[in-house]
Amino acid sequence: MQKVGIICEYNPFHNGHLYHIEKIKQIFDDPTIVLVMSSHFTQRGNISILNKWDKTEIALDNGVDLVVELPFEFSTQSSDIFAKGAISILNALGVEYIVFGSESNDIVKLNELASIQNSIEYNLELRKFMKKGISYPKAASSALRHLHGEEVDTPNDILALSYIKEIKRIKSDITPLSIKRTNDFNASNIQGNIISANLIRNNLDKIEINKYVPKNAIRNYYKTDYFNLLKYKILADNDLSKYQTVDEGIENKLKKSVDDAHTLNDLVLNVKSKRYTYNKINRIFIHILTSFTKDEAKKRKEIKYIRVLGFNKKGREYLNKAKKETKLPIYTNFNKELELELKVTKIYSLIVNDPSLIKKEIKNIIIKK
Repeated sequence: MQKVGIICEYNPFHNGHLYHIEKIKQIFDDPTIVLVMSSHFTQRGNISILNKWDKTEIALDNGVDLVVELPFEFSTQSSDIFAKGAISILNALGVEYIVFGSESNDIVKLNELASIQNSIEYNLELRKFMKKGISYPKAASSALRHLHGEEVDTPNDILALSYIKEIKRIKSDITPLSIKRTNDFNASNIQGNIISANLIRNNLDKIEINKYVPKNAIRNYYKTDYFNLLKYKILADNDLSKYQTVDEGIENKLKKSVDDAHTLNDLVLNVKSKRYTYNKINRIFIHILTSFTKDEAKKRKEIKYIRVLGFNKKGREYLNKAKKETKLPIYTNFNKELELELKVTKIYSLIVNDPSLIKKEIKNIIIKK
């Protein structure tokens, strides 16, 4: 029985995610599928329109066997840090394969480019391009093009490179496999029955959701407008530079721009530059909102535990074996290591107006199927 890993946010779970799981079950004979999932705050700087327990239940109902949480300090960071946390967890759990969506679906090329990214030459080229004042993703793509004649600038392939690079860095035995992504994350036109989570979030009030989301995955989606809370935090805090990812004086631009902004998008546009992507700016906002400091990030550079969110019978059996083999503690009860998750869940519950989530966090509710 093969052990297969997925890394995902499910914000929200849709037909493309179901297709992903079904393809894994076509490739492997009765696999155990382990999901490392971002919870309430995501890698692109979004706030989840579903809470982590709803997302866990949906994942289990649609073919995943074990769901574990990607901690906040990794789930809200750049692709390399995000990948470091997720791959570390899958590796600690003894997963044999990771299967991800890919625009190119060229696993040979992705492996070659990941090896280049782990080289000294690449890092030197990357620094040269970063000095030109462009964003990290564009600098990374330009460095690859300069060294190899190939560039990677699509969201899933960028993440795929980070996954493979981390697998190589830690010398993991995990084998990466790709599935062709069937839609464009940045697409603005709704076509077919598989569209991106981004397009679903932006059109919740305009589409028939059951065309794009499995019936057993439909829930009451939260509204996640946190602009007023963020604006208050920016105005009230005298030192924004202490927060993670707030660098190069952008705190001054935020202070100057916030008065003229009336929405979150206004503020993004006011501080946007060649160096700062939309995703990076949104991650900055999340770190300010949650008071996640650089000092705290330094203390949380490595995965220190595995936190279980849910499982079915097969997942429970796998987890019992993993407990005997992994060096990391596996938490099924609330632990002091989870204090950061409790804090960010309290903030999340305030944004989505659902105080019941705080008790679920403290009780460490596990979804069992």
